[in-house]
Amino acid sequence: MPLGTLQRNWRDLVDRRLPQAARARPDWPVRLDHCFARILLDNACGGPWRESVAPPAWANMPPERLAFAIDLGEAVLAAKADLAFLNRRSLAWRGKVRRAVPISTPASLTGQGFVLRRWLRADDAPFAELNADPEVMRHFPSTKNRGESLIEARAIDRRFESDGFGPWAVEVPGEGFVGFVGAMRLIRPMPFAGGETAGSTVEIGWRLARSAWGRGLATKAARLALADLYARCGVPAVVAFTAASNIPSRKVMERLGMAFSEEFLHPALPADHRLQPHVLYRLAADGSFAEAGQAPEDHRS
Repeated sequence: MPLGTLQRNWRDLVDRRLPQAARARPDWPVRLDHCFARILLDNACGGPWRESVAPPAWANMPPERLAFAIDLGEAVLAAKADLAFLNRRSLAWRGKVRRAVPISTPASLTGQGFVLRRWLRADDAPFAELNADPEVMRHFPSTKNRGESLIEARAIDRRFESDGFGPWAVEVPGEGFVGFVGAMRLIRPMPFAGGETAGSTVEIGWRLARSAWGRGLATKAARLALADLYARCGVPAVVAFTAASNIPSRKVMERLGMAFSEEFLHPALPADHRLQPHVLYRLAADGSFAEAGQAPEDHRS
């Protein structure tokens, strides 16, 4: 969609449609256009939007992130996104309320030959190097520059504050930071069974530097992250998805015991993009195939 059309859709959404809808929704926590904009933009950016985008946001937001915010607003209007939940995430990131979930997060998890830990500023340089590697990013739309990597790193670590879990930084003794492995709550509505409601589905994912490939590290680290996710956070089931052509990640999903569920087209990619066809896998905490209708973790706690 052309950027100008996205921008017009955004202004109509937050200036007119959401405030009008709020008149019939006494349960909504906000009524004003700038409050709707804050909530949607913060959740699209994974933190206070001004930390990654210069104002005015509607003019300077990258098109893919603006489209994300619009999709989220449409989900609110369609009752497929809990506005109060999204507002708590936004306010928690801004230090206006206590953590969005009362879950104590450990500083690290120790595996055999590696450690999963919270992110450090020292991870910025190796993470940017990882994201600039065409081989690592060959199943993504493009590589990322240093600024984009820094924004992503901050957004990843904030997930621990809003959800009690997130993608852990992976550290290998003698090598340092080699990537991330962990879970994240899907905020953008996704076109697969159970993914339509923002925040109700949890995804397990990974991205490792080439130096860490070929050791089974993604599988071992994902198993450790999943064990913590199930036991500490009480998440009953997860999904994983990737481009249909990404055979290495699909093999990791299968080694984790995940079952193929369905194919879908990723909403963030254009119809003619080579990576738009995606595959979805599922896994329940008891090791069984997670049915799409299984009750998700209550994100309103």
